[in-house]
Amino acid sequence: MESVEPIWQMWVLFAVIAAAVVVYASDRLPMEITSVGVLAVLLVFFHVWPIPTEGVVLNSRALLAGFSDPALITILGLIVVGQGLIQTDAVEMLVQPIAARLKSRKWVIALTLFGSIAALSAFLNNTPVVVIFIPVALALAARGGVAVSRYMMAISFAAILGGMTTLIGSSTNLLVSGVVQDLGLGAIGFFDFTVPGLILAAIGIAYLLLVVPRLLPDRTSMAREYVGADGRQYIAQITVRSDSRLIGERAVAGRFEALPGMTVRLFQRGTRTILPPFEEVEIKAGDVLVVAATRQVLTEALATTPSLLPVDFSLDSSGQVLVEAMVAPASRMVGRNLRQIGFHFQTGCLALGLQRRSRMLRANMDAIGLEVGDVLLLLGGEDDIEALRDSHDVILLEWSAHEVAARRLARRAGAIFAVVVVGAATELLPLVILALVGAVAMLMTGCLNLRQAGRALDRRVVLLIPAALAMGTALQATGGAAYLAHIMVANLASLGPQVVLSALFLMVALLTNLISNNATAVLFTPIAIGVANALDAPVLPFVYAVIFAANCSFATPIGYQTNLLVMGPGHYQFGDFIRAGAPLVVLLWLAFSFLAPWYYGF
Repeated sequence: MESVEPIWQMWVLFAVIAAAVVVYASDRLPMEITSVGVLAVLLVFFHVWPIPTEGVVLNSRALLAGFSDPALITILGLIVVGQGLIQTDAVEMLVQPIAARLKSRKWVIALTLFGSIAALSAFLNNTPVVVIFIPVALALAARGGVAVSRYMMAISFAAILGGMTTLIGSSTNLLVSGVVQDLGLGAIGFFDFTVPGLILAAIGIAYLLLVVPRLLPDRTSMAREYVGADGRQYIAQITVRSDSRLIGERAVAGRFEALPGMTVRLFQRGTRTILPPFEEVEIKAGDVLVVAATRQVLTEALATTPSLLPVDFSLDSSGQVLVEAMVAPASRMVGRNLRQIGFHFQTGCLALGLQRRSRMLRANMDAIGLEVGDVLLLLGGEDDIEALRDSHDVILLEWSAHEVAARRLARRAGAIFAVVVVGAATELLPLVILALVGAVAMLMTGCLNLRQAGRALDRRVVLLIPAALAMGTALQATGGAAYLAHIMVANLASLGPQVVLSALFLMVALLTNLISNNATAVLFTPIAIGVANALDAPVLPFVYAVIFAANCSFATPIGYQTNLLVMGPGHYQFGDFIRAGAPLVVLLWLAFSFLAPWYYGF
């Protein structure tokens, strides 16, 4: 190989990248500040000391191009689309019957999940596959009592592993094939590297199942721990309307199958009160049922059957919030019941349940005189809930706020998502266009409002991608990557092609976690071919080493866009990817180092 003459700017860039990785990993500064700081340093440095190489320009336009990069726009658009699925409970409705069957078999759920993701990613773009399965994983984790942070990262890793098994599994693979063809070495076949790819993917998925859950902490938020996570019971009441599906239902062993998870405490039929047991009682229109249920059960019943609400209350659009409020000391509500107060008409909120210091009341909720410390489960619009913050009668328990899914819009959200996925799979339009159109459609159809879409966007992602792209651009422009490859060959050529092949894999795998995997693949494919020719070794194993290694984007969130997609839902920090992803990179490197010489007959 030709020697690469280093320039002093390259050494400074190496120092900047190393410092950035250390700060990212230490979490001593917010990721956003680190990203902006990296951009600022690169902009100032290359403005004052530009690269002397003819034809290479590292100005502000080149370094800030990441803010308009299609990858960033695609990720942000798909995040909004995915949030629309979550907000309408579209995926939960599909997952519920599956989760009920697999609830006690967590390893079966994980294996099915990772295997499905890897299989789809072998033939579809990784990004929409991960977007599909993020809400699936959230729903399965919630229903199975599993910490989502222990498995969410593995969704991205499974997609990457599946993508390294076929030619179309990843854009990286296609780019390498294109470079190989341009260099006159012929086309790479669809399944040419599938066998070693499947072996590496199988090793990786075993690691995801057995090791990753033990390495990642439970980062479940405090809000989630409180919201519906315990077995506290609320007293609630259901007025049976003339169109209710409850009419005609009878109790079986004292329970009503149409009210899962609820214990009926009494019936109010006109002036008559009916107490358990209810063996001969049939529900009729106009009955008032006083039930005991947890917040989670009430929320699910509300989402699936809005007719259970005591009055007409529109759940067709998003923005309804479920929150707990405690009756404050010296409140005007003390000693009066909800009907006397006219609570719904005064506040615009519905009182769905009442809880009183672990005491199980047996009375119509509207007739219960309120006491200091009573907790009301309230449903209302965002503005109505916001207004309660200024109330002297109730104290909002802020951590308990939870937006109610607008399930009537689930089909609409699912249709929008299906169009995005099918369009991406058939390459009808570029993914960036589909992602933007899907995000706008979610907003215009009411599946999301602007506030919800804005909350879904993670500013860490918005700043992290441009910073990573700027470092990658500078690394290529200064000749840093080519210099590292030259040093490797110069020092390892005497040890044989097996050692050089292993070292090439490791170098590409490390760099792909710092710069774009596509940029790494394009940069190192001609270098790999040159290394093979210099060693008089078969070329294709070196090319495949670049493909597999460039797909090993596990050790940092900036390594691959699907890592950034799962970062928010999994509540991850930068160091979590190093903790769980770096061992996987090493594992695949060792596996390839032993597999390649045997498989390719070195």
